[in-house]
Amino acid sequence: MTKTAREGRPRFTGVSTYQDPLGRFTFRYPWDWHQYDLDGDREGVMFAPEEPPDTYFAAWVSKLDEHVVAEDLDVLREGVEAGLAQLANYQVEKAKDDVLSNLVKIERIYTFDDGGTTRKRRVWILYVDTWQMVLVFQGATPEDYHYWLPMGNYIFATFQLPEALWFATDRDLRAYDSYDG
Repeated sequence: MTKTAREGRPRFTGVSTYQDPLGRFTFRYPWDWHQYDLDGDREGVMFAPEEPPDTYFAAWVSKLDEHVVAEDLDVLREGVEAGLAQLANYQVEKAKDDVLSNLVKIERIYTFDDGGTTRKRRVWILYVDTWQMVLVFQGATPEDYHYWLPMGNYIFATFQLPEALWFATDRDLRAYDSYDG
């Protein structure tokens, strides 16, 4: 049976919790998914239900040079859109931006062409004080995306930030204009 010819939905047989080694986030994932390190300078992890890992959930963190505040949303959105527009045959299905205090979240669901294969992704890009956190759920094909979507949604739903990072984005607790770095 090919990946795209599946019937029904995938079933959880157990879940595990991934905790970022530096304590910046946690999420739960199906325990039988394969774990991979990310290539390059990305601090994070990838989990995939099958080999090769064309369908996957990945999360990584990048340190930023500046504090991000709610007023940065327009500039951040422009940068994200410019980056995504470089993907071949990029088509947005959903675009949603949220601001909670000084936490900025940019969410996109889109399809794109990857070497002749159409892929589908859901991406959260979170700006949390001086951190950029990226969460990606990708289907090897749009059909695989929809097949694995319950598990992808579960991982997104269980993603958590520690209290310290929530406090770092609280506008009432932190005055960024007086921060001396």
